[in-house]
Amino acid sequence: MPIALDAIDRHILRVLQRDGRISNVDLAKEVGLSPSPCLRRVRLLEEAGVIDRYVAVLDPAKVGAGLTVFARVWFKTQDAEVTLRFAEAVRRFPEVMECYLTTGECDAVLRIVTADLHSYWRFQADHLTRIPSVLSVKTDVPMETLKRSFELPLR
Repeated sequence: MPIALDAIDRHILRVLQRDGRISNVDLAKEVGLSPSPCLRRVRLLEEAGVIDRYVAVLDPAKVGAGLTVFARVWFKTQDAEVTLRFAEAVRRFPEVMECYLTTGECDAVLRIVTADLHSYWRFQADHLTRIPSVLSVKTDVPMETLKRSFELPLR
């Protein structure tokens, strides 16, 4: 269930999504609070699970992970056990950044990050297609990234 957030909570969250390392003093100033109530609100948002964690966003190319691909996966069957085993398998692969079970043409869509096309090919051949529930995989390779955001839209 969504948590009731007021305008100040939303403002705090927007600022923290842009800069998770902002000091409490600067955050308080930006959202129009004094530091103590601002910190109290941030702590409440953390305790409620609204703020899941703080992370550093890396430049993939600068750390040798410059290729992103989207793999569409079809399962051999569509029962709960197959889905569970697939989920357990993909969670073990650090190359799989996101995995969504889908309706429509395929059963799952994965965002996979590797060093280059050869590395992806090895990953697909050695790991992805060896998951017992996988029938087939079709890969889409983006030519250019037009937008990459980690900020949820908060209105």
